[in-house]
Amino acid sequence: MVTTPSEPSPLSTDQPSEEKQQLADRGSNRSQRPSSQAFRDFMASDWAPRTAPQVAREDVADHTERRRAQVSAAFPGERLVVPAGGLKVRSNDTDYRFRPHSAFAHLTGLGSDEEPDAVLVLSPEEAGGHEAVLYFRPLAGRDTEEFYADARYGEFWVGARPTLEELETRTGLRCAHIDELGDALAKDAGLVRLRVVPGADQAISAVVNEIRDARAEEADAQLAETLSELRLVKDDWEVEQLREAVAVTIAGFGDIAGELDRATSHPRGERVIEGAFGARAREEGNGIGYDTIAAAGNHATTLHWIRNDGTVRPGELVLVDAGVEVDSLYTADITRTLPVDGTFTDTQRRVYTAVLDAADAAFAFARPGVKFRDIHTTALRVLAERLQEWGLLPVSVEAAISAEGQQHRRWMPHGTSHHLGLDVHDCAQARREMYLDAELVPGMVFTIEPGLYFKADDLAVPAEYRGIGVRIEDDVLVTETGVENLSAALPRRAEDVEAWMASLR
Repeated sequence: MVTTPSEPSPLSTDQPSEEKQQLADRGSNRSQRPSSQAFRDFMASDWAPRTAPQVAREDVADHTERRRAQVSAAFPGERLVVPAGGLKVRSNDTDYRFRPHSAFAHLTGLGSDEEPDAVLVLSPEEAGGHEAVLYFRPLAGRDTEEFYADARYGEFWVGARPTLEELETRTGLRCAHIDELGDALAKDAGLVRLRVVPGADQAISAVVNEIRDARAEEADAQLAETLSELRLVKDDWEVEQLREAVAVTIAGFGDIAGELDRATSHPRGERVIEGAFGARAREEGNGIGYDTIAAAGNHATTLHWIRNDGTVRPGELVLVDAGVEVDSLYTADITRTLPVDGTFTDTQRRVYTAVLDAADAAFAFARPGVKFRDIHTTALRVLAERLQEWGLLPVSVEAAISAEGQQHRRWMPHGTSHHLGLDVHDCAQARREMYLDAELVPGMVFTIEPGLYFKADDLAVPAEYRGIGVRIEDDVLVTETGVENLSAALPRRAEDVEAWMASLR
């Protein structure tokens, strides 16, 4: 995925007034808004009383309280700053749709597009533990210019924001206006260690660094590490969110299968596929969890093909790697490789079956107590054995899988598994010993996704294999006795894929 530079958050206590005015006036060269006092007075008058929305404490609040307690125990006596992040400019005076930082969402329960510029602060208490306070920009009164004149935050432009009381009820957190943040961070400056999640919000990090010794930035990495590792084992609520994401994603794959005939007649058939899935993601979720890969023919041999501007031809395969992100921001991550005309050729079936066998071997191996990294090793051995059977390996299987060999990785260069949750590649900042070298425990959720990729210009393989790319990816929950395939409802065996596609066309 491509990221864009963060724009500074408009902290009224810390940002120069001229910079705030520039943000407020973005696009003012085409603005026709009156500035007379008469207009201001009239805009502030004759509005019906607000009808307060019905809000209740959300189910996730009990879980976020426990998560914050774990973070508190890891950093006794320190002040911890977890920003949601700010809006990011897409072009000129338009912003990308907002998505809060995953650590913020995990500790507050706020998902979807809530709340740009918000900051969670955990401040140490004398009796031990921390007080958690959520600072954000609440709903402005209709007697303020923000109401009608602020195109980024004003109710007239982007809808009503929650009040302090509403968000307190929903999250179970004490809430305060963002204007109070600067003083809260500066409290006990020099006496209390201050950490901020690095990279979440440049403006907030700058404020923190003005308060503390700049050398303290090195300590921020440990906070990011801890918050990432906190997500390695999912609680029951998180598992339910992932089940929902998987269910909607499976429905999206059904939409894709139903659109394949139309895709073959469109010059950008890959985008027909991408669009069909994207519509489902927006209708039933927050959106896509990552850019959809809709890779037909030789494009399937490019691991992160997201341009999706190619044709879709009968007789070829199309590899679709896609996931729906639900409103809580938890995402699925599923890949299926489909025969465009509904039937695998003999060579396609041979490659597909080898990848499925590797995935099945990984499933059979995975259970509590085995090391995460060994799932990959298990799947790769199966692929090496198939490549040798087909006469493609220039050495023996044992030589290939040795550290000095690895020739089989020419056709399977990526990892077999990654953790899954709020991020498609979740827990990425966890320490190696907590991730790759860790043993599986119940509650972990990750992918199993072996593949084989034979590029069209690969002269190391016979012509019949060239241009074939296959990946099969499922989402896996570790249970007390083994693993559960959360995405098992989407057909995996070649014959089942063919039957499923026939039923949807």
